[in-house]
Amino acid sequence: MTALAQAPSVVGTDRHGPLTGTGRLTRFALRRDRIRIPAWALGIAGLIGYFSVAIPAVYPDAAALQTRADIMRDPSGAMMTGPGYGLDDYTFGVMLANEMLGMIAVGTALMSIFLVVRHTRAEEETGRSELLRAGVVGRHAPLTAALLAVLVANVAVAAVLMAVLLGNDLPTADSLAFVSAVALVGLVFGAVAAVTAQLGEHARSASGTAGAVLGLAYVLRGVGDAQQSGGSTLSWLSPIGWAQQTRVFVDLRWTPLLLCVGLTAVLVVLAYRLSDRRDVGAGLVAARRGRADAPTSLLNPVGLGLRLERAGIIGWSVGLFVFAVLTGSMAEAIATSMEEQPELARVFGALGQDVLLVMMAAFLGFFAMAVAVYAVTSVNRLRREEGEGRTGALLATPLSRVTWVLSAVAVTAVGSTVLLLVSGFGLGVGAAGVLGRPEMTWDFTVAALAYLPVVLCFAGLAVVGNGVRGLGTWWVWLLLVASILVGLYGPLLNLPQSVLDVAPFGLVPAVPGAALDVAPLAWMALVAALLVAAGTTAFRRRDLTA
Repeated sequence: MTALAQAPSVVGTDRHGPLTGTGRLTRFALRRDRIRIPAWALGIAGLIGYFSVAIPAVYPDAAALQTRADIMRDPSGAMMTGPGYGLDDYTFGVMLANEMLGMIAVGTALMSIFLVVRHTRAEEETGRSELLRAGVVGRHAPLTAALLAVLVANVAVAAVLMAVLLGNDLPTADSLAFVSAVALVGLVFGAVAAVTAQLGEHARSASGTAGAVLGLAYVLRGVGDAQQSGGSTLSWLSPIGWAQQTRVFVDLRWTPLLLCVGLTAVLVVLAYRLSDRRDVGAGLVAARRGRADAPTSLLNPVGLGLRLERAGIIGWSVGLFVFAVLTGSMAEAIATSMEEQPELARVFGALGQDVLLVMMAAFLGFFAMAVAVYAVTSVNRLRREEGEGRTGALLATPLSRVTWVLSAVAVTAVGSTVLLLVSGFGLGVGAAGVLGRPEMTWDFTVAALAYLPVVLCFAGLAVVGNGVRGLGTWWVWLLLVASILVGLYGPLLNLPQSVLDVAPFGLVPAVPGAALDVAPLAWMALVAALLVAAGTTAFRRRDLTA
């Protein structure tokens, strides 16, 4: 009785401060991510390790490296990689600074976004955070623990990267600046996610908004670097651009990283201020009140799925369209560079062909890779709905498991189709505007649909991962990332044509630059259907949440 009488005074008073329990929550977060964090660190560092082995084999001497540097002078090369410092003396270190720093920074930023949202908004959405706060846990402890966990994760990435760089006999100071830039960009976007986690009520909207900010930063950096050698004003509006402006392995300067430190501090303070202004489980941006009566479209799983995915599809569409228009607007400059540099045309397989169409078709493939990321994320809604208990409630009605899974696939197919059409349309609009060829808008819009079968193949793999008990979709992401890396950097690395041909995105005819071959598309559509069937069958036979 005495203990019961004292319990309210322990929990219900302000004897503990806003950070009480931070240490335990941090250790718990690191315990939960004991596999995720090392996997991210080893995966990111492994990319540098691969380059350190592949580059000397493909470019054995200084003359060969200089040929690669000439490719990077092109606006399209700068847009995809970086501002182009040190191109007159292109060493392995300079290559890492120009071509890998930005991409690794993006990977680290994604890691930070996912981790922060996982330990903040996702915990509130499931109700676990409220249970924790009922104990002796300060108001700011969960957010602080999440930020500390992200700090540890970024330090781990930096440490493994540092070991790889030093193992390649690169200068210590420049290597330290390289890994510091990567870690600080990760911390910036971890702080961005801490802010977005305060705005809405759902983890998906928090990570989606933070991801949109990351995409905008990458677009600003890419367009800014393409506008002017060494970067333009737009490049300085992006944290990724700040990392690349350190000029590591060329002309090291640390001052741009101070911008990352300052922005991180401002965003963290903002996140705490916003957290003080809302209730646990609520967001600062109130959800819009729904209609009194549900429309008939929500009475079937496909209509419901499209409604839930609507915001995501719109966000992806806006981002892809803007990026596609900007890319298409560079068509004339890209074509001119190709004509002036036969080596660049050879790398992209454009010798003896319509250079413009070949390059625009390559960019269309890059946008299809982004759509494949959306497709896997969309299918993974099956696991989210199941984990939060909504799937069980739906299946308690006459809705069958097969219908539920197929409805999710249908929503993914519709969303993927829309995103491909938007990407092709944007690319065509940008190119037509600078070249005065309005027919290109229609050509690229239709050509984008050629990538739908390969996108649905990755969606089918995700269905299998969600359907088979305990399998998960980590291996799907691994295959997708590997396919994207081969698609993006395979030609630049002079990978064997046999490797490029069997890569998933390499199986798609480079329309409209090449003739449409229906056979590989039909085979990929069949494979996608078989994968969906296998995943659906597995889902029927297992227990929910298993």
